[in-house]
Amino acid sequence: MKMKVTIYLDVISSWCFWAQPAWEELKKRYADRVDFAWKIALMDASGFPKSIEQAEWFYRRSGMMMRSPFMLKPGWFEPNLQECLAPNLVAEAARDFGITDDRVRMALAHATEREGLPTGQWELAVEIGARAANLDKTKLLERARSPEVEARARASTAEFHALQVTQRPTFVIDSEIGDRAIFSGFAKVGPLAATIDSMLDDLAAYESHAAHFGEPPNA
Repeated sequence: MKMKVTIYLDVISSWCFWAQPAWEELKKRYADRVDFAWKIALMDASGFPKSIEQAEWFYRRSGMMMRSPFMLKPGWFEPNLQECLAPNLVAEAARDFGITDDRVRMALAHATEREGLPTGQWELAVEIGARAANLDKTKLLERARSPEVEARARASTAEFHALQVTQRPTFVIDSEIGDRAIFSGFAKVGPLAATIDSMLDDLAAYESHAAHFGEPPNA
């Protein structure tokens, strides 16, 4: 029986950056039993700091909570930012060149959060993404700015909002027997792993029952 974990994220979200080690640990721990996928959930104006000073305050808080030995850098900040399309759409566009793992989005996240680079600029975002995956910059830029890629990102953002959550990252854990768990705003592996273990145990119980008694009667 199958399970899937989907993470909804914005590439430049600091909490999505902090959650990456948990994401990597889950993929390593459950690689042979669970499918993993990431989807874009674009932040709007409510998710962005209003000033450099506010961004630094948020970064100090999250850095302390995650026991980080370094502080994130808000050099990417722009006043009155409504959304940040370039890094998100570059990461999304890389899928169309076979790059479905984390390397492009994490290269962009690292450049944004650790280096403070203005990845909202299309040329810079494409340069970083193309370098991370050894892709042609011109082709990647063309695809990233295509209506199809933006439509996909907006559709997955709509999926995120349909979950009636507000925080990124949001982890959605689904099993074949219809169980679902949603963790919005979590960035540490503990509660996620505990839930996956519990749901895998339920799947094993269903499989055991099916081995002994077969499929349920039709009526």
